[in-house]
Amino acid sequence: MPTKLATPTPTAQLSASGAATAAELAVEPGAAPATEPGAAPLQRVLGELSLELPQLDVRVPSAETREYAVDASTLARLAGIDLGPAVAFPTSVEEVQAIVRAAARHGVAVVPRGAGSGLAGGATADQEQLVVSTERLNRVVEVSPLDEVAVVEPGVINADLNRHLEPYGLFYAPDPASWDISSIGGNIATNAGGLRCAKYGVTRESILALDVVLADGSLVHVGHRSIKGVTGLDLVSLFVGSEGILGIVVAATVRLRPIPVARRTVSAFFESTAAGADALSAITRSTVRPSVVEFFDSRTLENIDNHTGSTLTARGGALLLIELDGYGIDEQSADLRAALEAVGGLVTEESVEDGEALWELRRSGRGFDPAEWFAGGDIAVPKSRIPEIFAHFPVVEERFGVTIGAVAHAGDGNLHPIITLRIPEGADPALVPPQLHDAASALAQFALELGGTVSGEHGIGSSKLDLAALELSDRNREAQHAIKRALDPAALFNPGKAI
Repeated sequence: MPTKLATPTPTAQLSASGAATAAELAVEPGAAPATEPGAAPLQRVLGELSLELPQLDVRVPSAETREYAVDASTLARLAGIDLGPAVAFPTSVEEVQAIVRAAARHGVAVVPRGAGSGLAGGATADQEQLVVSTERLNRVVEVSPLDEVAVVEPGVINADLNRHLEPYGLFYAPDPASWDISSIGGNIATNAGGLRCAKYGVTRESILALDVVLADGSLVHVGHRSIKGVTGLDLVSLFVGSEGILGIVVAATVRLRPIPVARRTVSAFFESTAAGADALSAITRSTVRPSVVEFFDSRTLENIDNHTGSTLTARGGALLLIELDGYGIDEQSADLRAALEAVGGLVTEESVEDGEALWELRRSGRGFDPAEWFAGGDIAVPKSRIPEIFAHFPVVEERFGVTIGAVAHAGDGNLHPIITLRIPEGADPALVPPQLHDAASALAQFALELGGTVSGEHGIGSSKLDLAALELSDRNREAQHAIKRALDPAALFNPGKAI
């Protein structure tokens, strides 16, 4: 039988630390009551919520809500923001519905927000908008070991879910590098991938069903609890990756998998970036299918060493970091070693401790020099074209006078390049020169020429709309906007994002 494991969530406790409940908002000095004709739309929404949901915790636009105006990719904007948006912290589906209905009545834009760890400006908001934070919708509602599914609320942190599942011998496969801070809802919003996607796929492959609040406040259930199900259009795949522009996910039925009987980390160092990139085809040609294949070029190894004090560059000029899992781990390891040594790799089966250290360097080892401007990205190409995209870095570097290094989810062709430029003495660090953006665009354009995409897993958000225009035809975008109008005719959900 399914085991229901509800973890209680806090309700209005932020009031004690200075945040205001909706009831407190109604009597805030100088605030107009909800029924006053001249009240601003957002103020009217907050006033109505104070009457309908007096227990709801809401923060008015203020300096204290500035962090909710940005996400991880737009933190630099905080210096120029005096007031953040209004923020609501629902603790139930019914509260989400009420918030959305009130916002719809008065034409107030709603910005859904998870943990704020996004890297494309997908959760940015201004003081005229209402942020709906899902951080308190953080229950693991159900775990069903025999069905190999769990039902979770969107605020559950990815790593917390796997800690919760461990006693059942199960795990949730998607694991973005931000797994210990990113939420399941945010992962769904961007169709996040992560390290294990080489074997287990991206978030979409692990989502069976969703409960979604639409722009009119109605609640719909899409998808199936069963693995198979073809009734109707595949709306789950529509909502996964939609970045909050179509609805607010309030629950997800996720697919679970047995924890592998064994896992092993294998490293393979090569003399150069080119040699390491070329070696990736040896894995594909072998019979081994690793769960993780990560590729570090020379510049990335240097960056990690400089930032952490590690000594990766002493072992080689490029690194393939691989995880094997499942039965026959010794046979897998032997076959992989033979394939990589045949193409010049220095192969090591890492100890558990050394392997964990290497994976931590992969997740958090890269750093940023405050004396440099930088721009990131998440382009993807067919994995057979990975050597070509790395070989193109020097072309872009010479054209724009920048430096480029990248780590890649090499098992599925997803690269995370970092483009840097030294800040000249006396220059304003806040004024990023256009050549960084131009270099990122040129790299994305080349990825498209190789049959790839401008965004593999971070989404489009607000910061990559121009790149999306390079990839999507006019007719394609028209179709996407038509879907948006059908589900959100007033365009109130996360405006200016994704499409």
